[in-house]
Amino acid sequence: MTDAYELSVTRLIDAPPGAVWAIATERLTEWWCPRPWTTEIIAQEWRPGGRSAMILHGPDGEKHELEGVFLEVVPGKHFITTDAFAVGWVPQKPFMTGLWEFAEEDGKTRYTARARHWTAEARDEHDTMGFTEGWTACAAQLAEIAEAEAAAAR
Repeated sequence: MTDAYELSVTRLIDAPPGAVWAIATERLTEWWCPRPWTTEIIAQEWRPGGRSAMILHGPDGEKHELEGVFLEVVPGKHFITTDAFAVGWVPQKPFMTGLWEFAEEDGKTRYTARARHWTAEARDEHDTMGFTEGWTACAAQLAEIAEAEAAAAR
């Protein structure tokens, strides 16, 4: 399905899906935001309704707080979050729903990350903020870790 208010990036990672999934979900601080930014995990409750909260720290003292919930978690396949709710299904001003997918493709992993927005304005704002560059950098960081570990295991 293509969403008119969607932005997405995809990358083929030379590592098996199970390994990429484990790194993606267990080692968020190593790949979640583009370097030199860092990720501070506040809570990651990997279940529908579970809290997803972190703070992104920039190199010049910038701070971007992310608060939302998991909508769906299918281990090894995908996870979906939204900032439209805080934990306990408390509505808050929405910006996006994020979908992260991990699919097997010829022994490798097709990683796809999507951001779906409620409005064209929100989509355009996210695009202007550097969505493509930032989320592509994150995919590259995830691939770097997964491919290094896969190569070491061979």
